[in-house]
Amino acid sequence: MKRLDAYIVDKSCNLEETMKVIDANSAGFALVCDGRTLFGVVTDGDIRRYLLSGGSLKEPICHAANRTPRAVLESGRYLAEPLMRGEQLTVIPVVNEKRELVDIIFNGTDKKPVKKENLGVPLVIMAGGRGTRLRPFTDILPKPLIPVDGITITEQIMNRFGAYGCNDVYLIVNYMKDFIKAYFKEKNVRQTLHFIEEERFLGTGGGLTYMKGQVDGTFFVTNCDVLLDCDYADMLDVHRRSGNAVTMVCARKNLVIPYGTIEIGEGRRILSMKEKPTIAYNINTGVYIIEPEFLEVIPEGESIHLPELIGLAMKRSQRAGTYVIDESQWMDMGQMEELEQMKYKLERF
Repeated sequence: MKRLDAYIVDKSCNLEETMKVIDANSAGFALVCDGRTLFGVVTDGDIRRYLLSGGSLKEPICHAANRTPRAVLESGRYLAEPLMRGEQLTVIPVVNEKRELVDIIFNGTDKKPVKKENLGVPLVIMAGGRGTRLRPFTDILPKPLIPVDGITITEQIMNRFGAYGCNDVYLIVNYMKDFIKAYFKEKNVRQTLHFIEEERFLGTGGGLTYMKGQVDGTFFVTNCDVLLDCDYADMLDVHRRSGNAVTMVCARKNLVIPYGTIEIGEGRRILSMKEKPTIAYNINTGVYIIEPEFLEVIPEGESIHLPELIGLAMKRSQRAGTYVIDESQWMDMGQMEELEQMKYKLERF
């Protein structure tokens, strides 16, 4: 933490004191903190503009600081590189779940990244659904183009996989497909996009029939409403070592029962009691790793979802497994309440 002190000022410091810190660290910025909690970021340009607008050198620096700075969670350090590249940032703070400052990443100088091999694995985004649970938004805008923290959910997904060299991206589109295609035609995205048009709605599993002949090796599949903050290289490594035809990424969720529970036996006798027990279970995140042979189980022309396909694959003796992450590493926007939670988390970090 000693290294960070050269870049930190307390939010009670005035502009003059902050200018001395910026001058001493020669980085052109200071992190404004409340104790160790990140409050904002201020650059020498921010201070200059504030003074030109009539501000005083003796005012608290919090008046001039950007109070909504970009930051990444400690568990999501690997997101810093695509974020800095996409938004032309030279520095990004690293914080923990309490938003306490733990590190600073300078562009191109992060010394502790998550392993990021150039995986070179294609990514398939299931972007054809109507998004009925997000109405009325999706009556006007297709779900893949809903903005989350300044960019579309699809671009958020692509950035995360792009950080691991997944640069061949297939978008399976149907609902408002021309709108989606027109949007990305005007975007300068780093990855190569392939649009595959569903003739009719085939579900998250049936839509994969279009991938037959398109891929000849392992590939990722994700719903277009899911973000994961985890190590994609480790995920792929576990899948390949398992020999699975399909691996489902699951989130481990803990549900606390807010009551005391009673186990009752014969004659209505109390066998045991537990006060507010926790039930742990695994949730399908909507992200998968798939081998080409898995595509052979898809019924021709039939609407079917991926979990049902996995059941068919298992009946044909194909291996199906899981990769389990913590629920804090999974964000979903399939419903309105979940969309707001995703926006809140991304805006904070």
